[in-house]
Order: sequence, then C-alpha cells, then structure tokens
Amino acid sequence: MKTTRFRTIAGLSISLVIVMAFSLHAEEPTIIRDVVYGHKAGMALTYDVIQPKTPNGAGVLFMVSGGWVSHWAPPDRFFREKHPQPNQFELLVDHGYTVFMVRHGSSPYFKVPDAVADVRRAVRFIRLHAKDYAVDPDRLGVFGASAGGHLSLMLGTSSDNGIPDSKDPVEHVSDRVQAVVALCPPSRVAELFPMKERFPALQFSENLAESVSPLPQASADDAPTLLVHGDKDNLVPISHSERMEKALSEVQVPTELLVLHGAGHGFGPEDQIRCQNAMLAWFDKYLAKRK
Repeated sequence: MKTTRFRTIAGLSISLVIVMAFSLHAEEPTIIRDVVYGHKAGMALTYDVIQPKTPNGAGVLFMVSGGWVSHWAPPDRFFREKHPQPNQFELLVDHGYTVFMVRHGSSPYFKVPDAVADVRRAVRFIRLHAKDYAVDPDRLGVFGASAGGHLSLMLGTSSDNGIPDSKDPVEHVSDRVQAVVALCPPSRVAELFPMKERFPALQFSENLAESVSPLPQASADDAPTLLVHGDKDNLVPISHSERMEKALSEVQVPTELLVLHGAGHGFGPEDQIRCQNAMLAWFDKYLAKRK
C-alpha cells in the first residue's frame, strides 16, 4: 500500500518528555497512582492512570522507558503543574483519551526480553480491567520514544489473543493494541549490541535478539503504526524506522513515517509540536468510536 512521508522543520534537540502544543488546558483530570499489574523479584509492576473529565472511551498506554530503564516520577508533574502549554500527555487527556503510564522492570537487573514481557502483561491487565476505567478494551493505543518506541512496536507487531492454557487468568486476555506511535524506535535489537556497556538491558543472549525485535515480526495483523524519526539520529539511525515502514507496508498494514529533518535522538520545539499533532491525529483515526 502507499505510505506517506512527512517533511518538517528541524529544531534544537531536547527531551521528548515534554512536548509543546497550541491547545488550551482542559479541566483537571483524575489521577490514579501506582496500580499494581504484576509482581517479579519481590517487587511490584505499576502504572498510573490519568482519566479525563469527559472520556472518549479509548485508552493510550505510554511506555515509560529510556534505555529500557523505567523511572518513576509523580504523575502530577505531567498533568497538574502549570505548564505554559499542554504537553503530549495533557493533549491526549484534553481530547478525551485515558492515559496509562506503564513502568516495566528496569536494567541493569532486567533485560530487554523482561521489559517486553512486562508491557505485554500490562496490556492484558488493562484490557481485563478496562471497564473500571470507562475504556473500551478494543480501543487501546500505545506510544513511546526510543526504548519506549521499541516496546510500542513489539506490542503492535507480535502480540496474541491470550494464552488459554495459562494458570494466570490475566494471561487469558489478549495483549493486542489497535494503534501504535513509535518515536525514534530501534527495530532490530541486535544492531545495538555494540552498545551493551552503555545499555545493560542489551546484555542478554544474542539468540533471543530476533524474538524481541519488531522488524522480523511484521505481519498482516499488526496494528496501524506511525513512526517518527529524526534523519540526524546518531544513536538509533533512521534506517530502523525506514525498514520498519517498508516491512509493514509490504504486508498491507497502514503505516506512515514522519521524517524530522535535522533532528537527532530528540526533537526541537517545532518538531515536537508536529510530532504531537501527528500522534493525536493517528489515534483519532484508529481509535475512534466504532459505529
């Protein structure tokens, strides 16, 4: 199928955590902190829920991950502090999306395959309890940047309808998502192995690399996917997204690549606005209420 390649204005490289927008703040959302979706190594796996005052019935999971490290921060920082303009999370909530900020087991103790397993469980758990959050279990999206983008792609390309013979009722539920937005994502993990010292999460058996790489998982039942990448990214080259776009297109999965000219592994203010608006439009298109 034909795909679209966007062109944007380059800007200064800054963190993807806060994305600027032109919309005004809506009513203050309801925040549910530290929902436990699983346990491992004596610790709890958690996510925060941000519920809009007027929900549209769709949910979006944000992969809290950088270098496959999942930091904790008070969710109020992103939703209740007085920002000059709404950030990416606030924009989604302003438009009625319930946002789930999902944390996974972090490196150096846990590796990439562990993080993939954790976020799979998070999707299953959220779907199982979707009605508790006024969310349609068949209208779930996911987004993330860098390692979070990789995890988003893994959910979009290699999920299942549940594991019926599992003794864990959570695993009986599907971990599929209906839309993906992945920013500067690694699509073939083995290509990052030279950076194992810098990113301890990559210190696992190379025999497992393909199983946790989205590129070789591309198939016709994958979720519609928007990729966003800077063409000057020296950490995760844009070729990761270009090949991912090609693989998804070849199996007729709706996909687009937003190319940010001059941007590295992180986007400037103008590019971030374009990225954010494209993300909202993508979720609006593929998570809209079914008639």
